[in-house]
Amino acid sequence: MAELRLGPLLRYADGSSATIWVEASRPCTAEVRCADGSGGSARTFQVAGHHYALVPVSGLTPGTTRSYEVYLDDGRVWPPAEAPFSRFPPSEIHTPAEDDGVRVAFGSCRWAAPAADEHDPVGPDALDTLAARIAADPEGRRPDVLVLLGDQVYADETSQDTQRWLAARRDLSEPPGTGVADYEEYTRLYYESWLDPEIRWLLSTVPSCMVFDDHDVIDDWNTSAAWLADMRTTPWWQERLLSGLMSYWVHQHLGNLSPTELAADPLYAAVRETPDGTSLVREFAARADADAASVRWSYRRDFGRVRLLMVDSRATRVLKEDERAMLDPGEESWLREQVLGDPGAYDHLLIGTSLPWLLPHLVHDAENWDAALCRGERGARWARFGEYLRRRADLEHWAAFPSSFEALADLIAEAGSGPRAPATICVLSGDVHHAYVTEARWPSRAAGAPDARVVQLTCSPVHNSIPTTMRLGFRFGWSAAARALGRGLTRHGRCPRPSVTWRRTGGPWFGNQLMTLTLRGRSARLRLEQARTVDGGRARLDVVRESELAP
Repeated sequence: MAELRLGPLLRYADGSSATIWVEASRPCTAEVRCADGSGGSARTFQVAGHHYALVPVSGLTPGTTRSYEVYLDDGRVWPPAEAPFSRFPPSEIHTPAEDDGVRVAFGSCRWAAPAADEHDPVGPDALDTLAARIAADPEGRRPDVLVLLGDQVYADETSQDTQRWLAARRDLSEPPGTGVADYEEYTRLYYESWLDPEIRWLLSTVPSCMVFDDHDVIDDWNTSAAWLADMRTTPWWQERLLSGLMSYWVHQHLGNLSPTELAADPLYAAVRETPDGTSLVREFAARADADAASVRWSYRRDFGRVRLLMVDSRATRVLKEDERAMLDPGEESWLREQVLGDPGAYDHLLIGTSLPWLLPHLVHDAENWDAALCRGERGARWARFGEYLRRRADLEHWAAFPSSFEALADLIAEAGSGPRAPATICVLSGDVHHAYVTEARWPSRAAGAPDARVVQLTCSPVHNSIPTTMRLGFRFGWSAAARALGRGLTRHGRCPRPSVTWRRTGGPWFGNQLMTLTLRGRSARLRLEQARTVDGGRARLDVVRESELAP
């Protein structure tokens, strides 16, 4: 009998359909059976000896909720009857009504939580804690979608358990050491992360949108042309990169797509039609590496009148110093079309990008200055220093791509202006292992801002840590003294002033945390919650900040 190795993950859900991702132990037919008689089935496909299915569920009624079960070749495999899963309520698919509001929870950077009987050195996992709260009160408030903004797995920072598993496969004294080396080792990371009972149940009942960031492959992935050239001389790099892209396509990217998009995807169709799709997925990953513009990882999701654009800010970078851009021309055109192509179609625009657009002022100025040095504004010696500093200090956010920073600022200002402007434009980001809120202004505009309220919402980590020195640095980065220092750096680099200004309206906050946007009509409310240990070793989510973004 086929067994359920991983999942189910409820990925896509709209008013009438859903998709559910599973991994099985062998080839089989995966079937989802809902309590109301709806459901769907799909044959598994094979990649690198693993068997997966993405089951489309159709015939759902808007504005309803139904529990579901998963069967493999007619044998029920979800929900398990035994502990620890017996303590969770049934997994459900909720299909929103057209006029429903939407609750979007988001964050990034999650180390896999240790086993329940082990000490957690970084404190309670915010997603585990969210799962426990929902399970304790199934009728209470829960997210309509989880937006996971990168670093779902850490290919370069593995746990002790994973390192013991790796050591049984190969010699860890040989590169890449304790980092993962191939597809099979990537599957270990996903097992470790997604077999956590709380996470497994949470992802089975709350839809999710995902995008990668650097640690899904390696720290500072694609930080510069010189960095990439160095990595390509490393013997283990090519296999790590291809395996990372392959595993991302299987475990994360496919579930981001709607049933209609999946039906039109030629690679997905080809993989499903062949007994073993490994070579097809590997060729796709190699093409993505050789020509990033040939592949689009970004995608769009609409939740009624809320539009979410998840933007790839890693794989499609243009790294040549005199053409440096966060997005290649095709990706930038796609983003403009999604933002401006149908004016008035949404009341709220959410731009998900793993890397913050608006940073603490000193950090922004330092990245802008460093980019100027690297492109030769102060000569070859300063350019060499700039590249060294860029790698040492992780200076590779939007500010380190000045033309892209300004292009995004111009796009947001254009989208947020005029009688058909949305109520809010929110840039959702993670990466920097703390949380903050900033509000943008455009001094060159007559009124100083678009009609929409524009905010940068940064929330990280879900489950990770930050050194004390970095905490102090981020706090200092917002200060008046830091702004003065930053202005000095930009003068040295001959950097023009940005067209947009911003002020911090909340934070910085440090800890394992989640932000939630509640959007209904043209109103928007923001909540930040942190996972904290309470009496008896239990964890709970405490509200740290709650505010209105739009009345």
